[in-house]
Amino acid sequence: MSKFKFPESIRSRPVYGTLEPRSGKGHLMIADAEGAEALLDLAAQDAELFHAAHIIFIPKGTGETFVEKLRSRQPAILHVAPSYESSIPRIRRVLSDAHMGLQVYLAGTEGLMGQAQNEAMNAGIPHTAIQTEHRGSVARRMQCVHCKGITEDVMTDPFVCSHCGLNLFVRDHYSRRLAAFQGVRVDAEDPGNVPEPVELYK
Repeated sequence: MSKFKFPESIRSRPVYGTLEPRSGKGHLMIADAEGAEALLDLAAQDAELFHAAHIIFIPKGTGETFVEKLRSRQPAILHVAPSYESSIPRIRRVLSDAHMGLQVYLAGTEGLMGQAQNEAMNAGIPHTAIQTEHRGSVARRMQCVHCKGITEDVMTDPFVCSHCGLNLFVRDHYSRRLAAFQGVRVDAEDPGNVPEPVELYK
């Protein structure tokens, strides 16, 4: 299994649950990589709900591992996308065409869930109709507070901003608007004094 228990943190840090079947007029499921495991667990609980679901799945490094497993559960629609960015037009179209009562299920990495949750909320989906379950990588989507650039899939602390090159401290402060954690220059007061990077949660 690919579940990870995040340590307790500050209030702005997202907290994830476990996907549960809910009644609704529509079901949109968005997942990446090992997030497919959470969808398959959901299908095991309620196959009929899955048969009415529109699934958008981004395999990332898992390749074909989960694609056929998802397809075998016979969802109404299964769209496999090469990246989150390429799936955005479809996500927006599904949300714009949705009727009241749409249930949204998000699973996988924090970066995917945060961005997809923003899309759903911007489309008017209430927060209570959006479920999230973390699976797989604990890599973070980080924003540099200095240049405002976003660095994806950060796995070490500190890390180097992919835009301005500053060494940034990985903080738990999270922006829901940006769907990103905040990174602050680690050697601002003592330039060049940068600790050795360590893997997150090690």
